[in-house]
Amino acid sequence: MKNKLKVIQIIDSLNPGGAEMMAVNIANGLAKNGIKSFLCATRIEGDLKTKINDEVGYLFLNKKSSLGINTFIKLSKFIKRNQIAIIHAHSSSYFIASIIKVMNPSVKLVWHNHYGNSENLPILNKILLIGISNIFNSTISVNLKLKEWAISTLKSKNNYYLPNFASLNAKIKETTFLKKNNNTRILCLANFRPEKDHINLLKAFIKVQKTHSDWTLHLIGLDLMNNYSDSIKSFIIKHQLTNTVFLYGACQDIAFILEQATIGILASKSEGLPVALLEYGLAKLSVVVTNVGDCANVVTNEINGLIVPPNNDVLLGEAILKLINKPKLSKTLGEELFNTVTSKFSKEKYISKLIKIYH
Repeated sequence: MKNKLKVIQIIDSLNPGGAEMMAVNIANGLAKNGIKSFLCATRIEGDLKTKINDEVGYLFLNKKSSLGINTFIKLSKFIKRNQIAIIHAHSSSYFIASIIKVMNPSVKLVWHNHYGNSENLPILNKILLIGISNIFNSTISVNLKLKEWAISTLKSKNNYYLPNFASLNAKIKETTFLKKNNNTRILCLANFRPEKDHINLLKAFIKVQKTHSDWTLHLIGLDLMNNYSDSIKSFIIKHQLTNTVFLYGACQDIAFILEQATIGILASKSEGLPVALLEYGLAKLSVVVTNVGDCANVVTNEINGLIVPPNNDVLLGEAILKLINKPKLSKTLGEELFNTVTSKFSKEKYISKLIKIYH
């Protein structure tokens, strides 16, 4: 028997990213569980649009400004026409979701906090978020620190902790072939944003190269062609890494890419709970991650991966070398991470918990 609940996910963009991927995965997961599921991209369509299942109703607003009245009306009409009961707003889409809530008071509003550094939001964003949080029916945080922040800072009465899940779509056409030798590839799935700290990773990789010149680093992630992106490319050229560090941009065939890698890395200085880490686990990669956000809730050092402090290229490099020099340990850690992810961060458990929050 189908659930009568009708829910719409709202996200600013469908460019590849953790929050964006979660919005799509949740919409798809709800649909498979018999819930009438919808997804709205407010500003930008992107590659993730192709991952939306046919059962999910889709709306693109093409919103150009923060006060686009016509887009508010368009979304409100869509919600009324489809008798949607719950708006699930992700990250910065809380603003448009709040306006729609005011226009449709009977609709419930859930805000999903994916920000790894909510306490450090720009002051105007923070004031706005706090000011309108009294109309949130619930908040969902991807790690416990964010939940504690929501309880102490926001005005929502119901605050939940729900860690992310990952889902690999093996049906995506295989188009990304990683360069250089197999079995000596280090992979980093991270959009080119300062929080991901690619420079820290590149510094660590230079240390790896001194003794293991056959190993290569492969950076997969959305390139915004901005100053941060330029700093990464300049660093690669300056340190003569063009033959060992490769950039691919945003890619869709993640399952295929993971099959070609040996080690997964995240060198972030800020995170919520990175979906990439869970994807590494599903692929049985051995991993090195920084101790930020909820990474330590997934990775236990020396048990199912290696965890190091952020902003420390020396320890990051040493951890990578440890996995390279101890292939048996590397394999064991990858298998243990797979067990952790499939048992604690499964899509089925997540969707079940989320439906309970909705109700």
